[in-house]
Amino acid sequence: MHADGTVTFTVWAPHATALDLFVGDERHAMSAQPHGWWSLRAPAGPGDRYGFSIDGGPVRPDPASRRQPDGVHESSAVVDVATLPWSADETHWRPVPLASAVIYELHIGTFSREGTFDGAIEHLADLADLGVTHVEVMPVAAFNGDRGWGYDGVAWYAVHEPYGGPEAFARFVDACHRHDLAVVLDVVYNHLGPSGNYLPEFGPYLTDRYDTPWGQALNLDGPGADQVRAFIIGNALHWLADFHVDALRLDAVHGLIDISSVHILGQLSDAVADLSSRVRRPLQLIAETDRQDPSTIRPREAGGLGVDAQWHDELHHALHVALTGESDGYYADFRGLPDVAACYERGFVFDGRYSQVRGRTVGAPLQHLSSHRLVACLQNHDQVGNRPFGDRLTTMVDAARLRTAAALLVTSPETPMLFMGEEYGETRPFRYFTSHPEPDLAQAVREGRRSEFAEFTGFGEQVPDPQDPATFEASKLDRPAAGDAGQVWRRCWADLLAVRRGEPALASGRRDLCEVLVADDEVFAAVRRHPAGDDVVVVANLGDQAARVALPAPARWAMRWCSDDTRYGGQGLQPAVSERGADTVAEVPPRSACILVEQA
Repeated sequence: MHADGTVTFTVWAPHATALDLFVGDERHAMSAQPHGWWSLRAPAGPGDRYGFSIDGGPVRPDPASRRQPDGVHESSAVVDVATLPWSADETHWRPVPLASAVIYELHIGTFSREGTFDGAIEHLADLADLGVTHVEVMPVAAFNGDRGWGYDGVAWYAVHEPYGGPEAFARFVDACHRHDLAVVLDVVYNHLGPSGNYLPEFGPYLTDRYDTPWGQALNLDGPGADQVRAFIIGNALHWLADFHVDALRLDAVHGLIDISSVHILGQLSDAVADLSSRVRRPLQLIAETDRQDPSTIRPREAGGLGVDAQWHDELHHALHVALTGESDGYYADFRGLPDVAACYERGFVFDGRYSQVRGRTVGAPLQHLSSHRLVACLQNHDQVGNRPFGDRLTTMVDAARLRTAAALLVTSPETPMLFMGEEYGETRPFRYFTSHPEPDLAQAVREGRRSEFAEFTGFGEQVPDPQDPATFEASKLDRPAAGDAGQVWRRCWADLLAVRRGEPALASGRRDLCEVLVADDEVFAAVRRHPAGDDVVVVANLGDQAARVALPAPARWAMRWCSDDTRYGGQGLQPAVSERGADTVAEVPPRSACILVEQA
């Protein structure tokens, strides 16, 4: 955008023989440039609608559109990102290190009654008071329809208009920073949505050489791949630089099929590190991957891909099995608390272990890499929303055992993440919802959702219709309904997070300083150590009888936190620590957990 009221428009369309720019109704012939690029400087200003016509075809949105005010099928709008609203002190913002993070995942459309960025801003102070340090936002790139999870984005550079558009997103990020909350943005580079994807008309963005669960793969290693890779990296830098986002969560990176000498994740890591040095603030990448491959989070200088952290579903799966006893699907591979122990001591459960579900050996040892690089949870959008009815643990597990599981998450060496509403015990579901305007696509989504659960007892035809607006409305948080019980849950989480923050042994991701004392079907105990702090023991009893656990000796242990405290809705039964000869023993009430700290 230039001071004389013109804008330089560029677009990659290597197979076009002619390319026209339309600004409003005015047509301008663009000039061909090397390597398939087209360019033109034309009169335009913020808000002006524009699009491109390839070889006389229909006008299409800009592949790198910054705004789609009328939907993803219509013309793009000019946006001057230099005019986005930022506070005067925004340039001084610095997030806490990932090693000290507490992440909170939310979906803008259901986090507030308004379903907008501005609506979400009203609740940020509560998250900061809770002890949250990072807000992870599910994808906001423009997709077709008004409501959806965001993983069907097709205009990757544009902010979804029903959420408020680019200026509202900037206000949201700015407000997060004013509350000392870093922003992690979920981005999807492994596929595009089924409606509004015009990229293949412009160039070879996709390839049929590889199959993915979402259709054609992104062209990362074939002819034209250089520009496709630049498109992805440019998008990442766009969010980090133009919108001041602090980190990106990369969706399903195992779907980024790339046999290039430099994998796209390594190239992206290098580009983000370079930007970080230029803007002088930490910028990070968090990957979602189903491969227990330590090279993903191994630093570039050590031969890895350089991603800072990854979602680690294994601790979730182990805790879920321990709480519910479920064994469908991938849960069949997990053994409950013994696998929680594996997460505490080894990081990866499948670090070269045979998987019955996959029918092969999976993973490799995490070795020296810190567990703060593993982001773990009790619930997230996938583990809740991909259940047939989107039911939360609060409707499946009694409160006493759920508090016990929360203690095991927060005291683990991994970085804890909460899912929106979890902090006050939300009971409303988080369901899979869509709003595809095309009848055929809408029906295909309905049928696909039903068939996905057809073999599960009690489901099938009863699965909520993703297209029904009521499915979306049922997924919105309802804080007032939680009442006093919500405050009790909130107090429990806030105190737990304060204990983690205050004890160096718990804030460390070092597994070499973690020793599991016992891990069977019902009882778990582990000691966490720190060279400069006190030892900490966590004991969890999921059974219906009191449990005795021998504690490390010689040492004196003081109670730091107890899940059965009446302040958290418990019965007030306190664990007892006593000396029995040369042994120190903790007797822990049923369905409870405690945290003990070594006394000098």
